[in-house]
Amino acid sequence: MKRKIAVVTATRAEYGLLKPLLKEIENDDTLQLQLIVTGTHLEENFGNTYKEIEQEFDIDAKISMDLSCESGECLSLAMAQLQKDITEVLVQLCPDIMVILGDRYEMLSVATACLMLHIPLAHIHGGELTQGAIDDAIRHAITKLSHLHFTSTEVYAKRVIQMGEEPRRVFNVGSLGVQSIKTLQLLNKQEFEKSIGFKLGKKNLLVTYHPQTLSGKIPKEQFSTLLEALESLKETKIIFTKANADEGGQIINAMIDAYVKSHKNSIVFASLGQLRYFSALEFVDGVVGNSSSGILEIPSFKIPTLNIGERQEGRIQAKSIITVDIEANAIRQGLEKIYDPSFLESLKRVKNPYEGKEPSKKIKECLKTVELEHILEKKFYDVGGML
Repeated sequence: MKRKIAVVTATRAEYGLLKPLLKEIENDDTLQLQLIVTGTHLEENFGNTYKEIEQEFDIDAKISMDLSCESGECLSLAMAQLQKDITEVLVQLCPDIMVILGDRYEMLSVATACLMLHIPLAHIHGGELTQGAIDDAIRHAITKLSHLHFTSTEVYAKRVIQMGEEPRRVFNVGSLGVQSIKTLQLLNKQEFEKSIGFKLGKKNLLVTYHPQTLSGKIPKEQFSTLLEALESLKETKIIFTKANADEGGQIINAMIDAYVKSHKNSIVFASLGQLRYFSALEFVDGVVGNSSSGILEIPSFKIPTLNIGERQEGRIQAKSIITVDIEANAIRQGLEKIYDPSFLESLKRVKNPYEGKEPSKKIKECLKTVELEHILEKKFYDVGGML
């Protein structure tokens, strides 16, 4: 019988990372892919991105979430409902292994359901730090609930082991997102402009800003500071992609809509999709905001990332990344550095620390061959011996 590999995706960014792995699983005759779609994929306000997924894969289950309210209370209740719903789906699908990626609150619900159903859990992108967001705690919690770990750097692999995970269960494979960049046939400039209905200028920036959930400033204050800095860019075209479904994301998205309505040099998308997003990076001068993509993938394009605030604090960063505080003058100085000739010259030699060799194939082979009989039996690994 084929080994059944279930994979859950809840956001556009996460799906983009998982896509090469999904292809690997689907194309292996000894494996059966079970794809579960939830979260913002099923929301019109976030672009109904499940339709993009359906163009590539069969979806085995769709689980809607109530994301109309973004308070901590509402999101907690949504997580509880997701745990209930995905439990029912998993009882029907009976996967041999579940695969989840990252640090989203949706994935914590999935991981908890797997724990109670005795389904082995494989976790991608563990061991990382994002000290400006609650995602940091969620990621580490998922690590302790997981049985296999696929990290994006050796430092992160060591951190997972430091958390008590057995070294034989931890694999440093690199970032799936970097692999996608190498395999996609990107759009040329004319194709890209046509696809977004927007003409690029001499200067162009891509902006993605998510709520910094552990900041002393509320999301409205955070994003107002960024918009104030962007006001000085009179001859720059700006492509916005909307914030995710974290607490405060709706406020940021409403502010983007208002800004674009009054600024003809800008345009906004709920989701560009992977092809248009990576194609955009061929033509923009830099990426501005606090998305993990700015840290993990953008360095491979050898363009600057202006990383704002503490949301990504703790992650290993390439030398192409400019990190500034959430303060208008600091952001303006960062924007100026994006166009600094000496800085741009240095980017020609930038190496992306998250680059691996065929990470999707390595993960698939492990999922395919790992012994499942005793995989649920975890032992705490003490670094340096017994305490």
